[in-house]
Amino acid sequence: MSTTKTEPKRLHYAWVVMGVTFLTLLAAAGARAAPGVMLLPLGNEFQWSRATVSSVVAVNIFLYGLIGPFAAALYVRLGLRRTMMLGMALLAVGYGSTAFIKAYWQFLILWGLVVGAGSGMAATVLGAAVANRWFTKHRGLVMGLLTASAATGQLVFLPWFASLVTTAGWRSAPLVVTGVSLAMIPIIWVFMRDEPRDLGLRPFGEVGAPDAEVRAVGNPAKLAITTLIDAARTRDFWLLAGSFFACGASTNGLIGTHLVAAAFDCGIPEVRAAGLLAMMGLFDLMGTMLSGWLSDRYNNRALLFGYYGLRGISLLFLPTALLGPVAGLGIFAVFYGLDWVATVPPTARLTGDIFGRERASIVFGWIVAAHQVGAACAAYGAGAVRTAFGNYAWAFTGAGMLCVIAALGVLTIGKKKTPDDLRGGLPAAS
Repeated sequence: MSTTKTEPKRLHYAWVVMGVTFLTLLAAAGARAAPGVMLLPLGNEFQWSRATVSSVVAVNIFLYGLIGPFAAALYVRLGLRRTMMLGMALLAVGYGSTAFIKAYWQFLILWGLVVGAGSGMAATVLGAAVANRWFTKHRGLVMGLLTASAATGQLVFLPWFASLVTTAGWRSAPLVVTGVSLAMIPIIWVFMRDEPRDLGLRPFGEVGAPDAEVRAVGNPAKLAITTLIDAARTRDFWLLAGSFFACGASTNGLIGTHLVAAAFDCGIPEVRAAGLLAMMGLFDLMGTMLSGWLSDRYNNRALLFGYYGLRGISLLFLPTALLGPVAGLGIFAVFYGLDWVATVPPTARLTGDIFGRERASIVFGWIVAAHQVGAACAAYGAGAVRTAFGNYAWAFTGAGMLCVIAALGVLTIGKKKTPDDLRGGLPAAS
């Protein structure tokens, strides 16, 4: 008789890369959480209106989204590791300097431009790039986990920051973000890798020899623009981008930026309101992971229809919940939290299916840019509505109606075939 000795299965390095990316997105989430609790104390100290402070947040969110596709091109050109380290360095510099601002223009440059750019290099687009490069099996689940780290982390950071701001002043929050960002740089340097082929591997779920390296050369900005021009020729791109515009206008631009202030207007203390967002974050973790699992198995158009429809209903209910019993806000937190960014895994999955693996991260970057344009409009628009009418009711109602429209639009995604040339390799850049 003979026995066959089998080697023990080793952990695929894709899971290490996912872990480092998870921590990076979690750290960047802290940077995006800070505005939600700094809005009121900043305005009080410098005597700025809600609309004035919101304008800086809008610039930050807009640049955070606009950087996405160019960051995706940098992932292709420079690699994931170096781009992630650059993003963390920009966050550290921007927030570290923000603690010492004295004037509006300083706030605009540091928080709006520097922090906005750093956030864009460590955003949802990074999760899509890692999921597409490193995973074939469980790609939707991984995208759900990474999306949850970016969104849930933002909400979980809020109670901590709210407590710090209440006890030590608003400048304590950006200093914490600076320390966390600096701590991530050596972790990324030691453990992060750009491609499975760098370690002689294939993406998780594939077997055989590594694929030959196909890396774009030339100007990353031109690569991003060329990809946008090609993608814009398709109807599906505009449907995906339009639905994500509604997604941004109804999440981080509106709820993430203004819910604490709206709750305060209704007599709810800031720390308690931030705790409500943290509760939403915990339910978001479950909802986004479940969404990733579902996106691997079910019709992604139907999933998006359900997500946008339910979110629209919850936002239409929010003005009533803010003025009613505490239980109403709890119901909103659970209902809305499960759906906070559940839209990301099916949107990323549809993008990969329609445009192909090589182009997916850059095209998704432009779709995320549309998300942040929507968020920027909501961040400023809701502040302007509050200044004009004294409350946020019209802002919440408008965002709810926008989500209902998006729910109807996503049902037609993928109904027309995408030209084969848009699913091919990356465009040449020079």
